[in-house]
Amino acid sequence: MKNLKEFHSKIEFVLTDIDDTLTTEGQLHSSAYNSLWQLHDAGLKVIPITGRPAGWCEMIARQWPVAGVVGENGGFYFHYSNKKMHRWFSVTSHSENRKKLDLIQTEVLQKIPGAALASDQFCRLMDLAIDFCEDVPPLTPSAVDEIVRLFQSHGAQAKVSSIHVNGWFGNYNKLSTAFQFLKDNYQLSEEDALKKCIFIGDSPNDEPLFEKFPHSFGVANINAFASKMKSLPTYVASQNGGDGFTEIAQHILGI
Repeated sequence: MKNLKEFHSKIEFVLTDIDDTLTTEGQLHSSAYNSLWQLHDAGLKVIPITGRPAGWCEMIARQWPVAGVVGENGGFYFHYSNKKMHRWFSVTSHSENRKKLDLIQTEVLQKIPGAALASDQFCRLMDLAIDFCEDVPPLTPSAVDEIVRLFQSHGAQAKVSSIHVNGWFGNYNKLSTAFQFLKDNYQLSEEDALKKCIFIGDSPNDEPLFEKFPHSFGVANINAFASKMKSLPTYVASQNGGDGFTEIAQHILGI
């Protein structure tokens, strides 16, 4: 990974993870939120690409200075404009998938001591989030790996964030829905998106975007996951979480 100061390209879109990328220890500090506004005021389109739930994304799309938001690891995007919320879903029918996820939830909570249902699960439409360190004492890496294995044994996709294991049924992820959002709302081809966008993230569930986007950035806490990841960001900040996001944003604004 290169020092972010080696990046000198003009871009138009900032795609960013939220947890431990924009936030620091679960909180959105004023410096990171101010950086969102500075990017917005400079004419850059900011699009959070997150594992967080539909309920959160509804608020983010309405109240943050963003062009839209991709949520639940690509399960949907929300775009608010002209006093109307536009919603697009990767899977049109959720009920059968929810029944299968409920079975996985029961199995995980029975077999993995200390694992818990994520506190934001009640806001979710598309996936199941298992908490391994947000509101519970941190589980061991082997326990997290076993949660992933249990999801996969049922044919579900599973991705590890900095706080949750998220699982879902459907052929989508953060990357595919980010491309869908850019195509639908800005008529960008994948080729154009790779030239005009940067992506900022911090954990294994961001790997599809790290792999695809040449202009990819990690905040410094990405180093905690680096040994388990096949695809790392091209550039890395010197600071963690929201401070790292601010560091990257200020560099982008100065180009």
